[in-house]
Amino acid sequence: MNKSSSLPNIYLSFFMFTTDLKPDNLEYRKTVVAHIKELKKFGYTGFEFPIALTNPANYSQDLANYQDLRHYLDCEGLADIKISTNVGATRTFDPSSPYPKQRQEALEYLKSRVDITAALGGEIMMGPIVIPYGVFPTTDFNDPIWSDQIQDHLSVRYQNAQPILNELGKYAEGKNVKLAIEPITHWETPGPNKLSQLIDFLKGVESKQVGVVIDSAHEILDGDGPEKFQEQVTYLAQENRLHYIQVSPPDRGALHTSWLPWQPFLQPVLEVYTGPIAVEIFNAIPAFVNSLRLTRRKFWIPGEDEANCYPSAYDIANEAIKVTKQEIQKIQKIQQTVQDY
Repeated sequence: MNKSSSLPNIYLSFFMFTTDLKPDNLEYRKTVVAHIKELKKFGYTGFEFPIALTNPANYSQDLANYQDLRHYLDCEGLADIKISTNVGATRTFDPSSPYPKQRQEALEYLKSRVDITAALGGEIMMGPIVIPYGVFPTTDFNDPIWSDQIQDHLSVRYQNAQPILNELGKYAEGKNVKLAIEPITHWETPGPNKLSQLIDFLKGVESKQVGVVIDSAHEILDGDGPEKFQEQVTYLAQENRLHYIQVSPPDRGALHTSWLPWQPFLQPVLEVYTGPIAVEIFNAIPAFVNSLRLTRRKFWIPGEDEANCYPSAYDIANEAIKVTKQEIQKIQKIQQTVQDY
């Protein structure tokens, strides 16, 4: 990356609009296409699709639905659009479970999400796929556990999950899909919260198909600081485990007005990483307002909401890609100056 002035592919997370693409819904497919066509005008070359959990799980039907969605996108002139997927472990499909049968069910579930990613033409499946998102452990009497107690508890859970993730990695390699595990801040999920914790976890996972996604929001909140971050990014790149990058503000809202330390975050990344960079913004849609305790206004969604005097989802997405490109170009100029010198 430091030897070229070209910009990386910049994706937008569909968390701006939904947590469920409803791939079997013909009307919503039209909505998805309309959003993509407008956002493509701003310069987005790809999109991060959340893959919703179906209940009851019907993996073959899920796969067929997403295959149909990809075909629909292609027929609408969007064959060039790249897709990554956002997937999470769940309370039911938990690869860290103490129960072997549940771990195997989690493996089959996650394999099905790899299949969906491949069917969409994607090469990256990211998300919290080790410990179920937002499911905080408790004692047998339903009392919460924290600090040393939760770390001791999670150490056993991580050991349970390592062979499952290794098997998943071997399966994903056959589908040409990289698995990017996301460390997520402590107020959202029990673990792993820190990049250092995830690096330790991966030492027990042989498959290099299993790596990390680094999200600026989580790194700002739970990271170990810029000097350690530089070391961690370099290490992950050397280990071929730096699979995906997200830029997102701590409040998960408007990127262009956020307090994001662009250079300390992006500079180490751009020295070693040439993959896509995804903009992740959590709009105040029903799925997020309670779980993330969103007090900010919704970025109204064109074609779905009544227009108002506040910024739309398209406005925020446009400003986000502008500032992302600007910050990347600043770093590229610095790198080029150093090389020339």
